[in-house]
Amino acid sequence: MVVMTSLWGEGVRGGEVTYDGRSLLIDGQRKILFSGSIHYPRSTPQMWPDLIAKAKEGGVDVIQTYVFWNLHEPQPGQYDFSGRYDLVRFIKEIQAQGLYACLRIGPFIESEWTYGGFPFWLHDVPGITFRTNNEPFKFYMQNFTTKIVSLMKSEGLYASQGGPIILSQIENEYQNIEAAFGEQGPLYVQWAANMAVALETGVPWVMCKQNDAPDPVINACNGMRCGETFAGPNSPNKPAIWTEDWTSFYQVYGGEPYLRSAEDIAFHATLFIAKLNGCYINYYMYHGGTNFGRTAAAYFITGYYDQAPLDEYGLLRQPKWGHLKELHGAIKNSSSTLLEGVKSNISLGQYQQAYVFREETGGCVAFLVNNDSQNNATVQFGNKSFELLPKSISILQDCEKAIFNTAKVTSESNTRIIKSSQMFESADKWEEFLDVIPGYLDTSIRADTLLEHMNTTKDESDYLWYTFSFQPNSTCAEPVLHLKSLGHVTHAFVNNEYMGAAHGSHDVKNFTMETKIVLDNQMNNVSLLSVMVGLPDSGAFLERRYAGLAEVTIWCTQDESYNFTHYAWGYQVGLLGQKLEIYNEQNLGNVEWSNVTTVNKPLTWYKTYFDVPEGSEPLALNLTTMSKGEAWVNGQSIGRYWVSFLTAKGNPSQTLYHVPRSFLKALGNLLVLLEEVGGDPLHVSLCTLSVSTLNDTSSHFHLPS
Repeated sequence: MVVMTSLWGEGVRGGEVTYDGRSLLIDGQRKILFSGSIHYPRSTPQMWPDLIAKAKEGGVDVIQTYVFWNLHEPQPGQYDFSGRYDLVRFIKEIQAQGLYACLRIGPFIESEWTYGGFPFWLHDVPGITFRTNNEPFKFYMQNFTTKIVSLMKSEGLYASQGGPIILSQIENEYQNIEAAFGEQGPLYVQWAANMAVALETGVPWVMCKQNDAPDPVINACNGMRCGETFAGPNSPNKPAIWTEDWTSFYQVYGGEPYLRSAEDIAFHATLFIAKLNGCYINYYMYHGGTNFGRTAAAYFITGYYDQAPLDEYGLLRQPKWGHLKELHGAIKNSSSTLLEGVKSNISLGQYQQAYVFREETGGCVAFLVNNDSQNNATVQFGNKSFELLPKSISILQDCEKAIFNTAKVTSESNTRIIKSSQMFESADKWEEFLDVIPGYLDTSIRADTLLEHMNTTKDESDYLWYTFSFQPNSTCAEPVLHLKSLGHVTHAFVNNEYMGAAHGSHDVKNFTMETKIVLDNQMNNVSLLSVMVGLPDSGAFLERRYAGLAEVTIWCTQDESYNFTHYAWGYQVGLLGQKLEIYNEQNLGNVEWSNVTTVNKPLTWYKTYFDVPEGSEPLALNLTTMSKGEAWVNGQSIGRYWVSFLTAKGNPSQTLYHVPRSFLKALGNLLVLLEEVGGDPLHVSLCTLSVSTLNDTSSHFHLPS
């Protein structure tokens, strides 16, 4: 047996991982495990030790992560495991801190990640249909899954080898779409299970949201209330596992953040253990992190699960972190009885119930549940009277002493403090480059119809120019450009002048645009910029999705109009500044930069330099005065921004954009902003972030020495 040491003075012990109807068994020992999702590419290697340490301090036993196929295999057979993509380094950091790991290989992951984690080249494999009993798809899925398993084996990272990985997952929430594939769906599920098991990892495999997960694969629950919604394992020989206990929810541009309380998370986690004999609960997310670059799926903001116990920047979010830590301590204090005792259920009232675990040796643990969400309840249990808060569960040690109540929060709330450390208000510190608007004659891709956006760009850029030249037959007095798009944004230019824009949303997949334009009596150049804000991430037949322009018309009068849907079109993938990579310092000279004289211009690149603030606090760009585009720091994209897309309450969904300190050097950091619509860079600022309570007890976290 191999024992790994860690800086915590304890180790993760590898060995045989098995299961029965009660729990996972590691080295023959039953475990109730709390797990937290931390996705390695949504943070940085420099952040990983601190994030994992905070999770451990919060009572987490397991770190769970997806594996991101599109990052690791950007082209067929070409692999990348460097930097933020260094999966082995991440797993070894988990191991070094004495925790277990759960590896969700997928390789379809959804995860609000562009194309559900699939590399876009998969779309172009002849005859392919994703996620069904399709030979081309199964070939590439098996190839990548085998690659990851082999990599983990070569590093000795499975528990069967003495490593930290105790669980693996194949596929992801497939039951949501299985019916769409008819009889081929169940055949695919069986194939995926057999393929995974045959890789002989030495640890169990799970499928989440898959009630028909074939033996020996364990079916697991995803959701917010699995104690109420999960039908349970599909075999008496499998344990109850919850792979995604959502600590908040994703957020889209135009959407408000979802605030899930610490009390609600604790209630449903406790109910899952008490009611269903739950032995493994994973918080999704424990730390959400950041969708850097173009990794966010369609319409999703850059910040991911910022309301998790560790926020986007890795700061403690109280009372969520502390309340769950108390829950974990209460459960672990009683885990032996919970795992070995005999359970009985006792009704204590119309909405009240007790789940009691008793050992022959005398150990006893009780869960007193009050399902009344409005009123306190006084219940008699044993020889005592207990007052239960609304919608709460009390955990009774020795069936007598209440050691935890899910609705009684003792951790003090904290507040995020945002301090502006540097303003970029000096116009003479900025330079700009106006990107080139191509006309029909400037393009090399030609077609006599409207091309589909994603299949044309191959995900090499968010941007696709649709261009045509047009001379009206007669005077077009009040022309109106009318178009229909399947997503996501369209900007209209006529003779290089900006005419307007329109966009869809996460819930409204297509949109129309009607805008007055100005035409010459001569030949007119019409240039329409179609923009994707991430690729779709879910649903059946993902490879058949469409985006981009579907219809283009110019109306002159009620009786006179011109339809350009089938016409001579020219296309250009991407913007010139993108093609020349002018966000990298070595490429700045590829274009001519000029002083900023006015702001709020469309399709403008801005650049400036800044020095890093002292200290170690997380940093973020405040882009409140910008509109829509992308930001780079020292050549690394910190993601798309879309400040102008307001919520129903009239607020931007996101104004702060994470700048990891590891992206920076002490002096002379290059900031480049690509603005599509017209923003004001002169009021952008760099901020430091921290948290404090009334007593300032949680503003800093230090690893134990």
